Amino acid sequence: MKNKLRKFVKWLLIVVACLFVIAQFKRPARTNPAFDQSMAIESTMQLDPKVAAIFDRSCMDCHSNKTRWPWYTNVAPVSWFIIDHVRFGRNHMNLSEWGTYSPSERKALLDEICKMVSGDFMPLSSYTPLHSGSKLSDADKKLMCEWSNAERARIP
Repeated sequence: MKNKLRKFVKWLLIVVACLFVIAQFKRPARTNPAFDQSMAIESTMQLDPKVAAIFDRSCMDCHSNKTRWPWYTNVAPVSWFIIDHVRFGRNHMNLSEWGTYSPSERKALLDEICKMVSGDFMPLSSYTPLHSGSKLSDADKKLMCEWSNAERARIP
């Protein structure tokens, strides 16, 4: 009985290893599309340096065209998960293309920024363990909400 179990486990490990190797050939593209810097949030809004630093360390990898792709984004199936998150984040709100949003879209996104950070929905809990410093403190959340509320008030 033990020999059958060992043989089964051995073959299972071989199949899993083969599937892992085969999966490495199916990689979606890790992209950082070109963009017009004059359309980026830092060019179109009044961005306090502290707020800019929070965006840089906690938001830009998923919500801009300036994603930093760490080594593990080359390894499937992790790469599939991360690239999908980046694609979703950019589609929802792209800070590199902020200037293309209408005033009403900007107001809605600024409101959502405050709600997401104050509700601990952003940055994602799956993001923060691998990106030191990305977790927002209470002071960071307060600053982001104060900034987003002030910017929303400036939009006609």
